[in-house]
Amino acid sequence: MIRALHPIAGVTGLLTIAAFWTSTVAAEAFGSDATVLAVKTAILWSLLLLVPALAITGITGVRMAGGSADPRIVRKRRRMPVIALNGLLVLVPCAVFLQARAAAGEFGGAFIAVQAIELLAGAANLTLIGMNLRDGLALARRTAAA
Repeated sequence: MIRALHPIAGVTGLLTIAAFWTSTVAAEAFGSDATVLAVKTAILWSLLLLVPALAITGITGVRMAGGSADPRIVRKRRRMPVIALNGLLVLVPCAVFLQARAAAGEFGGAFIAVQAIELLAGAANLTLIGMNLRDGLALARRTAAA
């Protein structure tokens, strides 16, 4: 069960963050203030999916890895705290701030600065989670071949 749940939760997290990132860029580039508000509100509510998906990914990953010293697992272990802290300390507060500002119709300098931080932090998490996915697929191929 864990071997099925881990990749499902991980891909759910990756796709959710990718959807947040692309919808934000599209709304900012081509949308109205109402579109930006709708995207920011959807992102805030979607955290109810994203946070548990990433928590499940981390928990199941730790359980499956055990005490392995495989270099791919070691790399995944090193990336996970960065992904989690970036999400909890940067991305979630940014999402709350941006939705509140958008709801108030305040799209000034603070909104733009926090939006830039959110996009950079989101790109970082997409990259790190993508690297974890790559290493996880390599581990799965190794396990399947054994």
